[in-house]
Amino acid sequence: MDHHVSEAIARPDLIDLGGGLACLRFESMKVASALAAVRHLLESGVVRPGDTLMDSSSGIYAYGLALAAHRYGLRCHIIGSTTIDHPLRLQLAVLGATLEQMPPSDDLGLDQNRRVQRVREVLREHPEYHWMRQYHDVIHGLGYRAVAEQIRKDVGEEPLTLVGGVGSGASTGALARYLREGDPATPLVGVQPFGSVTFASDHVTDPQIIIAGIGSSIPFGNVDHTLYDTLHWTGFDAALAGSVDLLRRHAIFAGLSTGAAYLVARWEARTGRRRVVFVSADTGHRYVDSVFARHEEARPVADLSPREIDDPAGLKPPWCRMDWDRRPAPEQAVHREG
Repeated sequence: MDHHVSEAIARPDLIDLGGGLACLRFESMKVASALAAVRHLLESGVVRPGDTLMDSSSGIYAYGLALAAHRYGLRCHIIGSTTIDHPLRLQLAVLGATLEQMPPSDDLGLDQNRRVQRVREVLREHPEYHWMRQYHDVIHGLGYRAVAEQIRKDVGEEPLTLVGGVGSGASTGALARYLREGDPATPLVGVQPFGSVTFASDHVTDPQIIIAGIGSSIPFGNVDHTLYDTLHWTGFDAALAGSVDLLRRHAIFAGLSTGAAYLVARWEARTGRRRVVFVSADTGHRYVDSVFARHEEARPVADLSPREIDDPAGLKPPWCRMDWDRRPAPEQAVHREG
């Protein structure tokens, strides 16, 4: 029996979709990350009950950190993206977390840079706050060991390919590390939006979209580029098609980054050599108006295919694929402290 709802939310469901596809479905993925990270900080004495945890978030990490703080008797302060919606704002308030939300913006870079600047201002005002550094601290990968063990328990020794949004690198990166303890050859396929610095698509814009959870305009310290075998970059139209098809075909109501991962996983599963597990990070509720209300616009996923490239300089919407081959980070994606 669980002792707090966060423990139940941290466990995903693994759903067999047929055709060599499986969906690793989280209600809110970052709960697993935040819960394990906070538990580690308490056990190591870095923080104590009553302390204040702070971080920047585009949405689901804010919820995860608020739940972890509630579970362990800590305070929580969030510097929030413009993408945080009304239902989440209300949940954070009732859970006792405080939220500073950035003003409306369609510019991912401006939104993230504003949040980083405000984090540093708050730390100067409150040096006693503990900055969780979800984009840089490796402790955020700890919660995915249990998830990897759950996957292996469900599928046995069957060879797998893992597909998911890159984001801070904590989720897909950590899952790949833990899965590779049993099978070092496990391929990791990362999904990125156009406009993200992480895998050098920052020179390409997609004005319709901010997939804030899987891309970034700033370098992330958690991303280990040498873990990724393949990269896909998807635009809004391609991700929308994936989200709508996933709901229509498999009845899974999930976010826009999941739609992109599903589209990519379908493509990678064509060879049939490995079962492809793709990560579904959250539900589709905050995408009702921006995505699902436009379901009639969605193109059939069978009509979509990626443009194969051998260098990020060749990136072009709506969808590109590249063999990354576990190479190091591009220069603009290297995180430097300070």
